[in-house]
Amino acid sequence: MNDEPRKSPRSDKTASDLRERTRDYAIRIVRLYSALPKSNPAQVLGKQILRSGTSVGAHHREAHRAKSDADFVSKIEGALQELDETAYWLELLSAVGVVSIRRLKPLVDETEELISIFVASTKKVKARTKR
Repeated sequence: MNDEPRKSPRSDKTASDLRERTRDYAIRIVRLYSALPKSNPAQVLGKQILRSGTSVGAHHREAHRAKSDADFVSKIEGALQELDETAYWLELLSAVGVVSIRRLKPLVDETEELISIFVASTKKVKARTKR
């Protein structure tokens, strides 16, 4: 079994940047959760965001240990599912008035950007494997 991280379709620098970016995303999610009011609705939504938002980086790291392109795509698609779920919980936090959309906007924007990056990555690998 090969323990070397698998090469991503992106450059090593970009992969390293994305590793740091997903870690920073998780830190921002933890800080959001810590700042939420202690009301029951805020805490229920916050725990959902905490779980889904912090797992994005873990999925990304797992993808770089994938055994095949199919395994890589599967793990990145797992990260996409978690990002999509996090976006949903962020929408709900705003919709029920726990946190204003203005305060959540930078995190919502980062969620959308990470989704775009991961979608592009999976498309690139899928296209390469169809040749």
